[in-house]
Amino acid sequence: MRLRKRPLSEFDVRHTASGSKGRYYIIHPKGESELTYSIMSPQTVIADHTDVATGFEGQGVGLVLLEHLLADAREKGFRIIPLCPFVNAQRRKHPEWAELFSV
Repeated sequence: MRLRKRPLSEFDVRHTASGSKGRYYIIHPKGESELTYSIMSPQTVIADHTDVATGFEGQGVGLVLLEHLLADAREKGFRIIPLCPFVNAQRRKHPEWAELFSV
């Protein structure tokens, strides 16, 4: 059974940061999805981990979280080191994002 992707506007992405750690997250009725990162410097952020809540896999949730990180990278001028396998795979699929990554 193929799941339909949800519209991006359906997700309420939140962001929190404290010290050198941060995360973008979505609260679902039965769990959370998140993309975590570590701040190396004002110019460099490491995308550490992406986790999608059970039942929301394959619906574009991870990509929505990544798009928020990318938007912040554009706005604030930092580059992303894609340590997270999901983020790195998306980087390879989207060469138009190359200027946002440091690999």
